Amino acid sequence: MADANFKILPYEATNPRDVSFVVNNIMNGKINSTGTVTCTASASTTAVTDQRAGKTSVILLMALTANAATEQGNGTIFVSTRADKSFTITHANNSQSDRNYAYVIIG
Repeated sequence: MADANFKILPYEATNPRDVSFVVNNIMNGKINSTGTVTCTASASTTAVTDQRAGKTSVILLMALTANAATEQGNGTIFVSTRADKSFTITHANNSQSDRNYAYVIIG
């Protein structure tokens, strides 16, 4: 799930200071849209449960380890399924247990 939790406003926010705080953080890139995942070893898919994911979300991956970067460079990793509150990553089936990625969900 999320690595950082930033303040969320109620739908009818009335305190201008709270609204300014949240909007200024958004403008500085502080949004609740990131997480981390490790590819499942000896499997060809990894399921990720994240409440922010949806059927039309754009999900971006960033390699955090050398083996993860190699997999990206080989073109053998991609988001194969998007659903409400989850997504699936398809990747090479090998025994590496350190293919770590950060991800961003948009939309």
